[in-house]
Amino acid sequence: MRRLIIAPLLCLLSQCAPRPGSTPGSLPPHSWGMPQIINVSAYDPKEKQRAGVGFSEHNVSALRANGASGLIARAGKGGNLDEKCASFLASADRAGMLPGVYYRVQKHVDAVAQADQLVNRVHALKRSRSWNAPSLLICGDFDGNLPPSSILRFMDRVESRTGIVPVAYLENSTQLKQTLSGADAATKAKLRRMPYWLALYAHDCGAGPVYPAPGNPHGLIHQYQVWSDWTMWQYGGVDWQRGRSMPKVYHHGLHRFPLYFGNLDRPTERNVFNGSHAELQTFWQRHGLPLR
Repeated sequence: MRRLIIAPLLCLLSQCAPRPGSTPGSLPPHSWGMPQIINVSAYDPKEKQRAGVGFSEHNVSALRANGASGLIARAGKGGNLDEKCASFLASADRAGMLPGVYYRVQKHVDAVAQADQLVNRVHALKRSRSWNAPSLLICGDFDGNLPPSSILRFMDRVESRTGIVPVAYLENSTQLKQTLSGADAATKAKLRRMPYWLALYAHDCGAGPVYPAPGNPHGLIHQYQVWSDWTMWQYGGVDWQRGRSMPKVYHHGLHRFPLYFGNLDRPTERNVFNGSHAELQTFWQRHGLPLR
């Protein structure tokens, strides 16, 4: 993956509400910065918090209008399927966004069984409609207490059944950083086959007795000691606090992302892709199940 380019990120800090583009995943006219990707689950949409526009699993045109090129919906978690996944993906495809799925892999259920559930779901989704998008991105969201062996068993099973190496989403987790950084060279080489999707919502989060706060994406890469670069960065998350959804958005140094996405009236989980729109298209097809 390419190194972080500062200029696009500087442009990214300006948000606008342009018209949708004409091809799946293309950046809307007059938008700036690296491609933006929204991830959703059955908990979305969150509650309205300010004036603006909303969205639902049946209509995500507001996400597209605010510059989102892709939408990744949760397919399942620990053996349970997500009931809004298919609706979100169909809506994203109608809006001209690239569709993707992630599966939350948990320790209490066998990793291969969870991989099978995900693969069965993506094949069902492929058959469910006539798609505009060329492919459905496949991602694994790995719990912080998983050993490397479980992560690799999940990856291997998905690849053996689809031919696709999934994307690896990792939290800013002390336990994961310890186990992965201490893995042997062969294990790290296998892990590196999966593109790295990182989560970092603040420059000062993640500090503890073992690691200091990573500060920025490259600091987190250094702590994991597996990948040389990141592919996607989840810079915006959402916490449930005091009875409402609280946006947690990276806002430090050069990367001062706004608290809300464009003119949306509620928080969203947001990501940027580390590359151009053309590179996003290539990436989505390389790590996604063909839909046509």
